[in-house]
Formats: sequence, C-alpha cells, structure tokens
Amino acid sequence: MSALPAEDESATLQRLVETPELIAAIEAESGSEFQVQARLRKRFPAELVRLAMEVVALRRRAQGKFTRADRLWLTRQGLEQATPEAVARHKARRFAQASGTDPVWDLCCGIGGDAMALAQVRSVVAVDADPAQLLRTQLNAAAYGVAARLETLEADVTTLDLSGRLVHVDPDRRRRGERTLRLERVSPPLGWLQELTHRARGGAIKVSPASNFGGKFPHAEVELVSLDGECKEATIWFGELRGDEPWRATVLPAGVSLAGHPLAAATDVRPMGRFLYDPDPAVVRAGLVDLLAEQTGLWRLDAAEEYLSGDAVIASPFCTPFAVEEMLPNNATAIRQAIRRRGWGEVEIKSRHVKVDADAIRRKLPLDGTDAGVLVFARLSGRTHALLAKRLRNPDRAAE
Repeated sequence: MSALPAEDESATLQRLVETPELIAAIEAESGSEFQVQARLRKRFPAELVRLAMEVVALRRRAQGKFTRADRLWLTRQGLEQATPEAVARHKARRFAQASGTDPVWDLCCGIGGDAMALAQVRSVVAVDADPAQLLRTQLNAAAYGVAARLETLEADVTTLDLSGRLVHVDPDRRRRGERTLRLERVSPPLGWLQELTHRARGGAIKVSPASNFGGKFPHAEVELVSLDGECKEATIWFGELRGDEPWRATVLPAGVSLAGHPLAAATDVRPMGRFLYDPDPAVVRAGLVDLLAEQTGLWRLDAAEEYLSGDAVIASPFCTPFAVEEMLPNNATAIRQAIRRRGWGEVEIKSRHVKVDADAIRRKLPLDGTDAGVLVFARLSGRTHALLAKRLRNPDRAAE
C-alpha cells in the first residue's frame, strides 16, 4: 500500500480495521498465496485483500519482536525499522525516571514501536508526517492497552517548538529506498538533531549501532544495547536523561549495564590461558572491552583483537566463555586432523578481525563424528591462529 497517496492508504487501512472477518478468513485459509488471494477477491475488494495479506504475513514475521504481534498493524519497512519491544521497554524505564508528568514527544514515530513502550510509563505525543503511520501507531497502542495515554500529531518534526520537552526521535535511515549508516544522510538532518540536544529538556536519539555516531554528540551519553547477543541499537541520551558516564553497554534480556570511558582502563596482552572469552557486541561497540577485562581479571590476546582470555571460569553477562582444548597455526590440514581426532559432528565457526568464509571452511571439515565444538580464528600477538574449544553452557556451575 506504500504506493498509494497517504490519504488513500489511511482510508484503506481504516476499512480493513473495520473488516476483521477478512483477517480471520486469511488465517483460516490454506494453499498458495495466489490461490488464497483468488478465493478472497470473490468476497472482498482487491485492495483490501492485498493489504490484509501483507498484514498477516508481517504479523507472523514480528512474532520474535513483539509479544502482541498478532494484533499489530505493520508495514514491511516499519517492522524492519521498529525498535524491538524489549529494547523499547528498556529505554522507556529511563523516561519513567524523569521528573514531572509532562509527555514524551516521540518524533518520527513510524508504526509506534517506541511509542507503545513509552505510553506504559507516561503520556506520549506521537509525531509523524505520514497519517497512515499515525493511524497504525494509534491502533498498535490500543493493542497494548495504552491508547488513552497517547495522542498523535501529523507534522514535520523540524517545524515544532520542542524547547523544554522530553523527546525521543528515530531518524529515517533510508535514502532513495536504501539504508544509510551515515548520520549526515538521515532525516531529520544531523545538524537539527545536534541542536535538539541543547534545546530539548532531555531525551534520546535512536541510531544504528553500525552508524558513524562517534564524536557527533560530544556532550551526550552513548548507550549500545544488545538483545540475545545481537547489538540492536545505539541510543544517544542527552539533557537530564544523560547518565554519569559517556559510554554504556547494556545486555538484554539480563538488563545489566557496563559504563565508563573507553580510555579509562587498559589491559595487558598476554598468551592464551585456559579459557577464551567473547565479549558481548554491545561491549565491543561501546569500546569497553578493556574495562570489562579490568573488572574480571581477564586479558587481551592481541592489541587489535577483542577476544579475552583467562585461567579461571568467569560467569559474566558481558562475555561468553569457551574452554580452549588446542591452539593451532592457521593451517587447513592441521585443523582438519585435529577435528577428526576429536570426532566432531558439528562445528561453530567464530572470528572477529580474521576474514573467513565459514561455509567454505565447514564444507571441507571431516564432520563425521557425534561431538560438537567451536573453531575460533583469532590473532594472537599479531599472528592468526585456530583455536579448538568447547562452549561452556553453564559457566556459573563451572565456576563453583
């Protein structure tokens, strides 16, 4: 429906909302998409069937992202760009701590991924230039039971007076249909976002963790957030919502944070110990690997490598431990022979700065056994090595 004018898209969406039997019919149907559409078009208008088919498909895709995905009104791009529910709830908790009862202005709200979470802790004004997205935000807020705490405003966010407001903004990271990682190309523009951090009372700017945010907001706190081992977002906190430290790595669903300055800690480069530790990607992107090493007694294996090592089992939510069984030169024959001796039937292949084709390597390995292992390619003292290891599933017990 994105090809329709915004007014037509809103009207068609509203018609679909008022035709719940169409959604129910799709969920009860079987057969190919073409067959389902052909049957349904005999009973419902074609434009409603197309939109309904997309909504049902997107609800299925959103199952791991939202707990009430089966009730949401989504678009493909909106779902891709929406903040995962667990991350949005994490951010909302900081907004809940702000003084007063004034609302949060959720700018460029899209389908309302953040607005739904924010409305659970305080009132929200959701702003977007697209009326169809505002309708989706309203509907999605209703799905989470927070519609009464949310109002929508159709506007160009750059025209609003946001002085003294609490704000959350999710800049559009697509340009001519393609994603951009450069903040100089987002909308609203970077200069406006930078000025907002001085004008608004406080708030957050959501950016991609892979974007070039470094140095762009020198008076703010940058929080890198990971969910289930994947870095999902960089949040620029400013004003009264800024934390005491300039950088923070938060690991979800554990809900724990590591905060500090990347240059405030330094760790030794030493030979491999009994265990290898892979820091969480949020810790790596926040530049806090040395701080993690200092707090856990671990050390680096190479000045340019984020893997850490130690001789004791450390149970930490900020890194994953592996028991190292053998260290080899980066030699394909030696690696195959070692894996054959161990009788591995499956292998997890990991690397950070060493470029490897994991699929090509796996195809050449003699994986005809029953055991499972981990093959890590890492630089140690400037040279690439292969480490054969086992993932520690219960590090808390192993540490006892």
